[in-house]
Amino acid sequence: MSSTTDAGTAHRRTLEALSGLLLVLFVAMLSSTVVSTALPKIIGALNGSQTQYTWVVTATLLTATATTPIWGKLADLFNKKLLIQLSIVIFVIGSIVAGFAQNAGELIAARAFQGIGVGGLQALVQVAIAAMIPPRERGRYNGYLGGVMALATVGGPLLGGLIVDTSWLGWRWCFFVGVPVAIIALALLQATLKLPTVRRDNVKIDYLGAVLIAAGVSLLLVWISFVDDSFAWLSWQTYAMVGGTIALLALAVLVESRAAEPIVPLPIIRERNTALSILASLAVGMAMFGGAVFLGQYFQVGRGYSPTEAGLLTIPMMAGVLLTSIISGRMITKTGQIKPYIIAGAVVLVIGFGVLSTIDHQTALWYVGLGMFLVGSGVGMSMQNLVLAVQNTVALKDIGAASSTVAFFRSLGGTIGVSVLGAVLARRVTDQITHDLTAMGVPSTGSSGGSTLNLAALPDPIVHIIRAAYGDATGHIFLISAIIGVIGVLAAAFLRPVTLRDSLDLPAEVKAAAVAADAIDGAPPIDQVTLSPAEPELSKPESSGTELSGTESSGTESSGTELSGAEGGTATRR
Repeated sequence: MSSTTDAGTAHRRTLEALSGLLLVLFVAMLSSTVVSTALPKIIGALNGSQTQYTWVVTATLLTATATTPIWGKLADLFNKKLLIQLSIVIFVIGSIVAGFAQNAGELIAARAFQGIGVGGLQALVQVAIAAMIPPRERGRYNGYLGGVMALATVGGPLLGGLIVDTSWLGWRWCFFVGVPVAIIALALLQATLKLPTVRRDNVKIDYLGAVLIAAGVSLLLVWISFVDDSFAWLSWQTYAMVGGTIALLALAVLVESRAAEPIVPLPIIRERNTALSILASLAVGMAMFGGAVFLGQYFQVGRGYSPTEAGLLTIPMMAGVLLTSIISGRMITKTGQIKPYIIAGAVVLVIGFGVLSTIDHQTALWYVGLGMFLVGSGVGMSMQNLVLAVQNTVALKDIGAASSTVAFFRSLGGTIGVSVLGAVLARRVTDQITHDLTAMGVPSTGSSGGSTLNLAALPDPIVHIIRAAYGDATGHIFLISAIIGVIGVLAAAFLRPVTLRDSLDLPAEVKAAAVAADAIDGAPPIDQVTLSPAEPELSKPESSGTELSGTESSGTESSGTELSGAEGGTATRR
């Protein structure tokens, strides 16, 4: 009886601590989804251009992606609770500055600073949950995480639309709305979250690798944004930027190969399933983030709907994500098979983007909704399951590094996807508007040529031309998304079949089979080697919480003994 009471008390305390963490996660997700439908109005009010529209999204994604691994490493050095609260403070400051921005440049800078806090929240919430809840019991709490993600994903665009359409609020409250919620979460965490400081003395943070990766990707995105507009494809600016990108990323690979605890552990990337999952996540991230960001713009600028209506019109995609993630999750739990759902998701994603690639400014809404539902369904079946596939093919000590690496490249793919598709959209829109204005006998100027999204300041005939140009050009970027998505299908098809394991870590014979499968053609995949009933159960599962936090770097190439979650450990070949 007492054990039941103790279990109930522990469960209640876990839920109390989890409440603050879930609130933080909700705020972090809401910061991006609430802006998605409001962004056309925001950029229009600030007299921003299409390129600046893209960079408002890209800036946050880029800084969040670059800083997430660093926050994870800091969690091995300092108190996790204090770090979460620090990231909340950074997020709040960034939100307030963004809300008071007077031009698009200030907004982009504020969003980049806000992204540092978002990166911390994304990484540290997972770290804290892993430290609080033993791996075997973590499944029962996944429903809460899924509910929060679904609420932020579905509710964010609707909330953003309502805020923009409410006269006594205005677009600035899209940034202010998360501030009181974040402050409440800060106080709640102070009262409920109790985490011991577990300091690893040998932690080394790869600042140089993170800076080189961020600098290389940033330079590439700047080139993508301005090539063929501010300068020609074959120009000294192109040679300098592309050459600089290659040099920076090559230097980053060199640094990562020699770092004691690299941001991107190269030995893990060389493993077949991890490498293919990264490739598929990169493609899915590019297609999903890149495509979804411009749907709100399509409905508002291309079709003339209000922000609230645009939020309602994106519900089919959110519904697809929610339904298929729940259904596929239950089926995977029942069957233990992951690969079929990843392949199905990647295929459905491509079909969905194929449907959306045919839309223009007059397409029936039910047809657009069908395409969005298919895209959402594909994402729901593939995105998180790619991480799950990696987690079930690496040793326990490698789960954190492998999972965070997949998430890192998915966010990186989203960053590149938003920038590339935004640049393509800007070029096509400008060309189409210039062509149509010339046909009308109206000279194309900076404002009428599509460099501004402030349609209220333009005459009706020009507004009609701009709406038609945006509506027609959006289908073209979805075609590019579909082509990128095919890479994800191919990567998923070559994944080694994965079955969910029941134990915390891979048994020694399974690890040996995994090595053999990579070295010998025809060797059994990792999931086909079964665990003997006599295999001893892992004791002390709670001790492995930190190992699953995404902070454990496992890029070392030496052999060693695993101590995470097991007494005595098991030998691991590298």
